[in-house]
Amino acid sequence: MASEVTGQEFWDERYSSEDQLFSGEPNGALVAEAADLPPGQALDVGCGEGADALWLARRGWQVTAVDVSQVALERAARVAAGGPEVAWTRADLNTAAPPALAFDLVSVHYFPLVKQPGHAALRGLLASVAPGGTFLFVGHDMTDMPPEAAYGFEPSEFYQPHEIAELLDGDWTVLVDESRLRNPPSPGGHTHDTVLRAQRLR
Repeated sequence: MASEVTGQEFWDERYSSEDQLFSGEPNGALVAEAADLPPGQALDVGCGEGADALWLARRGWQVTAVDVSQVALERAARVAAGGPEVAWTRADLNTAAPPALAFDLVSVHYFPLVKQPGHAALRGLLASVAPGGTFLFVGHDMTDMPPEAAYGFEPSEFYQPHEIAELLDGDWTVLVDESRLRNPPSPGGHTHDTVLRAQRLR
């Protein structure tokens, strides 16, 4: 069930199962797509252990890093101690929208955003992008995902980047909508990412 895969209990258990769940390096698609952006206010959705948030903060961004897992946030804050300031925030952005028009970059990497009638959660994320700002949504290319990597959930219950691109209206311009080789490859077995980068015009 989608609600199980997005809930705090599921993710707290996953993060508690290992001392470090991910590499500690920023996601390659973030580095590729955000390196040319002038720093401003950034929202890191599903920040996990904080590598993306810290990469942005070190480049001058004011970062709000959100995750449903308290275990992940506490781990991220420990890693970040003594470094640039990040607002580590526990919330479920499948059910609670971030502030509207507040962020120059909304970065969403491998976040299980549940499809909803009326696209409420998605529209909340899109609405949080300020005019001129960037929406970056990166997912696993499901064509090369090994079955055991799905953790029992149904991928069709969650948005893929190309589906979001089709929902964008005239307030947006799509700059990137593609599948690309992931660099470095994921330890979980998938080799390609699907990447959407869009700019809000107004």
